[in-house]
Amino acid sequence: MPDAVGIIMDGNRRWAKAHGLLSMDGHKHGFEKLKEVARWAREAGVRELTVYAFSTENWNRSEAEVSYLMQLLEHVLSEGLQELEEDGICIRFIGESERFSPMFRRKMQGVEARTKGNGRSTLIIALSYGGRAEILDAARKLAGKEVTEDSLKEAMWSKGLLDPDLIIRTGGEMRLSNFLTWGSAYSELMFTDTLWPDFEKEELLSMLAEFQKRERRMGK
Repeated sequence: MPDAVGIIMDGNRRWAKAHGLLSMDGHKHGFEKLKEVARWAREAGVRELTVYAFSTENWNRSEAEVSYLMQLLEHVLSEGLQELEEDGICIRFIGESERFSPMFRRKMQGVEARTKGNGRSTLIIALSYGGRAEILDAARKLAGKEVTEDSLKEAMWSKGLLDPDLIIRTGGEMRLSNFLTWGSAYSELMFTDTLWPDFEKEELLSMLAEFQKRERRMGK
């Protein structure tokens, strides 16, 4: 069983369009799916689940969509994660936190503080995250110092986290889109045409079973 899994949650807007709904409705259903998948992963024995919730490039979407996403994320931080907190899941955020308002950052810090002692599994939510931006930020922090792989990793937003053994992308696209650029060097990759709101437990378990069959040589 993989210790760490990353998921690129793709397909919310296409799911909404297919159901005659607004893009915003797709994002709402996508968040509800995230809560389900976090529980399924924990039950299966996955220690860390990292999800790509909002990329650095997503800021370039329409003003209306970005505004709605910010409102949805604020709701998530205020109330939406309570069920996962009660389930004993530790929650952490990675990304450009400075791009959010002071109140938004305080809410993120509050969630992290409340769940820090939860040890059953960890859900890492990547917000305003980009793999290249993460590496660049770490390099800036270490400017003028001796740089090693360990020191670079320690300077990253994802410090202290496991590199993902498996990365899953829903929605039919077959690329990583700047997700966990450093940590994904030896990740196993799996892609599915299933749109994120339609992703089900059986498909997740099938992918975890497929992972167990693969031979991981890690470059050797």
